[in-house]
Amino acid sequence: MAKIKHNNLLDTVISVMTNAKESGVLHLYAEGEKFDGRQIQINGKKLFHFGTTGYLGLEQDYRLKQGAINAIKAYGSQFPLSKSYVSQPLYAELESLLYDIYKSPVIITKNSTLGHLGVIPSVVDDSDGVILDHQVHWSVQSAVNPLKLRSVPVEMIRHNNLEMLEDKIRKLQSKCDKIWYMADGMYSMYGDYAPIQELMQLSKKYSQLYIYFDDVHGMSWKGNNGSGYVMSILKKLPDRMILFGTLGKTFGAGGAVMVCNDKKIHQRIKIFGGPLTFSVQLEPATVGAAIASAKIHLSEEIYKMQDELCDRISYFNQCLQKTNLPLIIENDSPIFYIGAGMPETGFNLVNRLIEVGFYANLGMFPAVPVKNTGLRITISRHNQKQEIKELVEALEYHFPKALEETHTNLDRVNFAFGRGNNKMTSLSQSRSNLTLETFNTIKQIDPKLWNKTVGGNSFYDWNGLKALEEIFRDNSAPENNYQFYYYVVKNDKQECVLATFFSYGLWKEDMLAPESVSVSLEKARESEPYYHTSYCLSMGSIITEGEHLYLCQNKSNWKEAFNLLLEQIEILEKELKPQYVILRDFNPRDKAIKTFLHNKGFVQVAMPEAAVYDQFKWNDEPSYIETLSKSSRKHFRKDIEAFKDKFKIQILDKLTDNELENSFELYQQVKKNNLGLNTFSYPLSLFNHINLSPQWEYILLYLKEEKMLQVGVMFCYKNSSNIYTPAIIGMDYEFSREYNVYRQLLFQTILRANELRHKRIDFGLTAGFEKHKVGAKVLEKCAYIQTKDNFALEALDWLRKD
Repeated sequence: MAKIKHNNLLDTVISVMTNAKESGVLHLYAEGEKFDGRQIQINGKKLFHFGTTGYLGLEQDYRLKQGAINAIKAYGSQFPLSKSYVSQPLYAELESLLYDIYKSPVIITKNSTLGHLGVIPSVVDDSDGVILDHQVHWSVQSAVNPLKLRSVPVEMIRHNNLEMLEDKIRKLQSKCDKIWYMADGMYSMYGDYAPIQELMQLSKKYSQLYIYFDDVHGMSWKGNNGSGYVMSILKKLPDRMILFGTLGKTFGAGGAVMVCNDKKIHQRIKIFGGPLTFSVQLEPATVGAAIASAKIHLSEEIYKMQDELCDRISYFNQCLQKTNLPLIIENDSPIFYIGAGMPETGFNLVNRLIEVGFYANLGMFPAVPVKNTGLRITISRHNQKQEIKELVEALEYHFPKALEETHTNLDRVNFAFGRGNNKMTSLSQSRSNLTLETFNTIKQIDPKLWNKTVGGNSFYDWNGLKALEEIFRDNSAPENNYQFYYYVVKNDKQECVLATFFSYGLWKEDMLAPESVSVSLEKARESEPYYHTSYCLSMGSIITEGEHLYLCQNKSNWKEAFNLLLEQIEILEKELKPQYVILRDFNPRDKAIKTFLHNKGFVQVAMPEAAVYDQFKWNDEPSYIETLSKSSRKHFRKDIEAFKDKFKIQILDKLTDNELENSFELYQQVKKNNLGLNTFSYPLSLFNHINLSPQWEYILLYLKEEKMLQVGVMFCYKNSSNIYTPAIIGMDYEFSREYNVYRQLLFQTILRANELRHKRIDFGLTAGFEKHKVGAKVLEKCAYIQTKDNFALEALDWLRKD
């Protein structure tokens, strides 16, 4: 079958960030002829600056400015020579000062990103393994990517999950010399810390474990001589650790520093550190400023600055404690994260604060899950207590307004972050003339209403869903049990504006991943059947394909109707606690839906192409062939017509036990050989149930040359709206390629639908190229996903890059 176009996580990131840019909270430009750190000017408006990462305010210190000026006067604007040949005159002094700060050998890099790109591929040998905290900074993850080309195993764990880390260490222990765990010392979004003491215990337990810390956000404001958060805990750098600090951000200058006690590793990077060897070195002005900053770090003054910052942090915490604002993590770091939940609430809140004179950053995907969007406030020595107090007062006033304007509430925000008392308050009744009706079975819904709306597609009309409810319950295997939920939104005239159904069950997380990912995971599932599986709450179901949402977008209140549905899904989500919420089978070019769902905290991912055939304007095979394009006619004669006489075609309303057994075995062959859409195998009970239903029929292919051996079957559903759905296929892979069994089944399906006078064939997902060749229209499809964290999305993206 044809390859599926799979989603690239980068496409999703770009799409989400573009939406943020259009909302006026991203890619802004600062203005003005000077900058003092306390205020920032944007769009002509001066704002108190609560978005800096220069927590100590050293970038505005006159000594750093003078150090930069003196260096430029003495050595020029740059020193255009690779550091491998000759370092500029100021480098030796800076390296000496940094050694005094860390009491360990150092290497200066252009910045931390370039530093990771130079260090990681140099220190990780082909015989090593890597484990990443899934929230470790992007620059570290990017530097690890090339290791996969060298077949270095790379694993990922949930954030700060030490139990999962130890499991991964044990897994790599027998096949790796060194096992590198890579994490941040202090994380840049929530301001939380790595569990350093616990990691040191693991390091003692496993001699192969090496730890690689990016501590750029912990630098300067914490630790002896401002050596950072990690060093504030450890006091002395262990031998099996590499530490990255920054000379930018709080340090006030530019560049980064790698610290390492292992002489062999230090010399290896010093002699040849990949891009560090060939890239330009720090400019004299930057080194001059860094020297001035290092001298401050080595003086008693650094502790006074740290104390002043700590006082401001403590004051902000005191102010927040008097409010009902959802502070996600409370600690002593200068980073504060106020949860907003949905992106549109975050956009609204940032713009409101800008309007009243405050700037703070927006925390958003991919740094946090989309529905964990929030206000990322940073405190620096520039901030005065009065403006800190005024910021909290502004938040107290504008946060509820932002919630109200984006149709959400504090309960929903707390739920998004796993906080609060699990209470969920619906907003629907107080603001709309729309009414949402919920049902637990299709039997409670009027068949005419259902078949006129959602049920006009595929095999999930009223009768089809009644059958699915009976099939997917009370089964022994957990993957074969589903709960169904139905939703109808009507206006005050009792007109249906929205209708859909959801199912809750166990999914393979790689269902929409590339086949190579599924091949890898299926090997692991031989010993762990439910490896990388999760419970999902999905629009539609795992077995159905097509448009599962009926939505009148020509009605002015369609967004309101959709809002009612999403509120109800959140209530259900609180009860069921799925790992994912999935809205599926949308047109990716529908910008209105895309923007609406991005703002509600969903990310778009690609689905396999779907195909529909509706060109029934012919009476016989020759006239059908004339409807095909020139290239498709050539394909038809070569790959379908040439083999047609080799088959006996049989169409049956019911199969014998032997025929059903053979057909089920052929389905299992397709399931085993086609991992492009990787789902659990359907249970035999489904096929037994199908065989008793008058709405199903079977197209069987027998190979004449092989003593009438059955080599193909198409399980087809006759929808009450005259839609023909070839829902399940089976093939004998010993003969499928030689005789083009799949293409013959597609053609015979078209002939049969025409004979029955059906108006459309819903061919479903995958193999769009093959279906296009027989005249079907190929339709792009996408899904929108919410997840409790980004771990599974990122872990599968790592597998995709193998």
